[in-house]
Amino acid sequence: MTRKGKWILLGLTTLLSAWAVHGQTMNTDNTYTSNIAISSMYSEHDFTPNGDLHKNAWRHCKWVRFDHDMSGQHNYPQAETRVASRWTAAYVYFAFRCNYSTLNVYEGENTLKERWELWNRDVAEVFINPNPSRVTHYYEFEVAPNNQWIDLEIDKTKTPFNDASWDSHFEHATHIDAKKHTWTCEMRIPLSSLNAPAIQPDTEWRLNFFRADGPGDDSKRRFMSWSTIPEGKSFHVPTRFGIIKFVK
Repeated sequence: MTRKGKWILLGLTTLLSAWAVHGQTMNTDNTYTSNIAISSMYSEHDFTPNGDLHKNAWRHCKWVRFDHDMSGQHNYPQAETRVASRWTAAYVYFAFRCNYSTLNVYEGENTLKERWELWNRDVAEVFINPNPSRVTHYYEFEVAPNNQWIDLEIDKTKTPFNDASWDSHFEHATHIDAKKHTWTCEMRIPLSSLNAPAIQPDTEWRLNFFRADGPGDDSKRRFMSWSTIPEGKSFHVPTRFGIIKFVK
């Protein structure tokens, strides 16, 4: 091999390593490869999250469910997750109903303060892209069973790609039912924070739902996604986002 060839090979190896570390994919055309879909029903009235999913707002929604790891190869029925969505002129709402075996949370911390690396404990997450043509730019919302939270703006063309200084002012609330081993979560995300145009019926965005669940190190925890990610290494694979369709 010539010296020039060696430098080219070294450059390609370095590039591939960097993409792997940062969760990037070598999908140069950024084509979406998932068609899984959820319908978000219109609501005339806004409501404040309180963690109670028995309210009328969620009664007639179409729920989606998942209990598999992100690769889709392993199922965890003890951690089944159900998700529904509503929308209004000002907000998009999400409801999570999460089964669990043992809760794993940061104890004794201020839940009003954003918690960096919240993903190292139990969380329900939504990654949402209101501008699907810009595949690598989206927003991340996480809430833990004890209502700790973090929101991030994601731009995978940058290093680092997650900006925690961004603040959506989203609202959230949780409830834990220890007898049924279920915790629930409601999120209310202002559309204005997403730099998105007003939602019209039949508008489609891209998103994915996730759970991180269980105690121990990452080898023992469960990392689950609604739309599967076959390589199973990172949640941050936006080409695998499913579809959210806003219906009225």
